Amino acid sequence: MTHLKLDNVTKQYSDVVAVDGMTLDIEDGEFISLIGPSGCGKSTTLETISGLTKPTGGHIEIAGTDVTDAAPKDRDIAMVFQNIALFPHMTVEENLTFGLRLKNYDQEAIDDRVSRAADILQIEGMLDRMPDELSGGQRQRVAIGRAIVMDPEVFLMDEPLANLDAKLRVHMRTELQRLQQELDVTTVYVTHDQAEAMTMSDRIAIINEGELQQFAPPLECYNEPANLFVAGFVGSPSMRFVNGAVEDGRFVDSTFGFDIDVSGAPVAAGDDVVLGIRPEDVYLEGSHRDLDDTTTARLMVDVVQPMGDELVVYLRADDGDVTLGADLDEEGGRPAGGTDQLLMTVEPTADLSSGDAVDVVLDRAQIHLFEGTTGEAISHGLGVDDEPLANGAEV
Repeated sequence: MTHLKLDNVTKQYSDVVAVDGMTLDIEDGEFISLIGPSGCGKSTTLETISGLTKPTGGHIEIAGTDVTDAAPKDRDIAMVFQNIALFPHMTVEENLTFGLRLKNYDQEAIDDRVSRAADILQIEGMLDRMPDELSGGQRQRVAIGRAIVMDPEVFLMDEPLANLDAKLRVHMRTELQRLQQELDVTTVYVTHDQAEAMTMSDRIAIINEGELQQFAPPLECYNEPANLFVAGFVGSPSMRFVNGAVEDGRFVDSTFGFDIDVSGAPVAAGDDVVLGIRPEDVYLEGSHRDLDDTTTARLMVDVVQPMGDELVVYLRADDGDVTLGADLDEEGGRPAGGTDQLLMTVEPTADLSSGDAVDVVLDRAQIHLFEGTTGEAISHGLGVDDEPLANGAEV
């Protein structure tokens, strides 16, 4: 049983803290994805697990053994990189067996492992080919096969599909899911692609500026984000935020004119609150008769983006000027709170054009409230769960 544990792992380079107190408890056979914006520390975290980077502080355990100071070769791990890095002068079979031959495996064991990996990856007929005779997807399979034949305790994958085209990425994503389920090997996967993380993972670890923001199943991160960063990072199109305050049990804002009953939420008069709402939870007034909706707000259509199965509609205040990127910080990353735009998704047949005035309502059951100062979640869904979220709950 391969239990992987990171206990308060920190990695600091001079005055830059790349990983700050990372604690992860990964069960045997779990598929875990590390996601976050560029430079957040996800690849550094993976490198500390592999032994390529030694942490400044904390401990790493694999299968109950402390490997914090162990060399990579002594950790029983196999790593797949973004750069496929096959040996160009070796055949597929020679690439697959390279690590085994370095460890002096006998020929019978090598043949058995190569045969099994080739069967799993469906590359039996390619063993005598050179890497330059393979497609991108085939080369990636060989790189994964090179890891499989080592029969490791843990797979580590650093954006292995990033260099493939979109269609091939979707195909290889399915292949990796099938492969991991078949091998039942503990896997830590780094990606910037939310779709990969959401569809492939048992749990996802969302990281920002070296700190773990939330570690939970994908749908929990989507439906119950721990804070503003998670709420704005997970989901595409992303959640939009509205700054406001609580007055007489109601949320009011000065941008869009929302006036929403929040008396059931754990907020008090005078609290600065950020309201979050996803595009699929914003509706044209009267379009859903059974919706437990809010009061109506009149907004202007700014931009309409056809997406095939739906339209993504950007909305602004009736007399508001739009500032692109107003919902991002100065580095284009962490949501800074309120925005001057809301998003709404509608049927592709909807007759909406830029400049149209529309009356919209929000689905009360899908409204998220966050503290205006700390960004921590207050509640998810008005009238659904009136209990306050536990202060300092584990993410």
